[in-house]
Amino acid sequence: MIVTSTARPATPDDVAGVARVLSRSAHEDPFFRWLFPDDEFRMARTRRFFALTAGFGYVPTGHTRVAETRDDQDSAPVVRGAALWAPPTANPEGQLVSLRTWPHWGSLIGRARLTAFVRVFAEWKLAAPQEPHLYLAALGVDPAAAGTGMAGGLLAEGLDRADSEGIPVFTQTLDDKTVGFYERFGFRVSREVESPDAGTHYYLLRDPS
Repeated sequence: MIVTSTARPATPDDVAGVARVLSRSAHEDPFFRWLFPDDEFRMARTRRFFALTAGFGYVPTGHTRVAETRDDQDSAPVVRGAALWAPPTANPEGQLVSLRTWPHWGSLIGRARLTAFVRVFAEWKLAAPQEPHLYLAALGVDPAAAGTGMAGGLLAEGLDRADSEGIPVFTQTLDDKTVGFYERFGFRVSREVESPDAGTHYYLLRDPS
């Protein structure tokens, strides 16, 4: 029997678990298939991608939430889901974080693809609302916890926070299959942009309730 715990804020000790579940969740995501086209190495490189993103930015300066499961009441909890949020008062992808992580990106992504990656990242930033908003950078659950409602629970927590503060929520995806998931939570596609590098970007916005 799997017992799901209440989601909680992530700590630095959770970075490895966050990177693990997000890399497993995103293995077939179009963005990561483009960024890391080699099937053999994609999982490891995606895991390192999220370790950098969470470890340097979203865990210490953002608002990262994790959800855990136990096989039974006596088992140690295991991180099975994670959501990386950026509240309007924080910038987990800001200049200081970029300076600290930049030396790692070249070796991880490769020089041939690095310029395109920077261009895609800039497109995301330009598409974000100008007014204060809650930004969802990543949401995923381990495939072992798929269908348990964990992803929806992590998402709903952030949406409740945005509603209480009266601010919109912004996210993006290159996976058209996930658009319907977000639409069920009140998001709408605010913009579609065809990128010559990575495919169609779907920018999603949810107004406060």
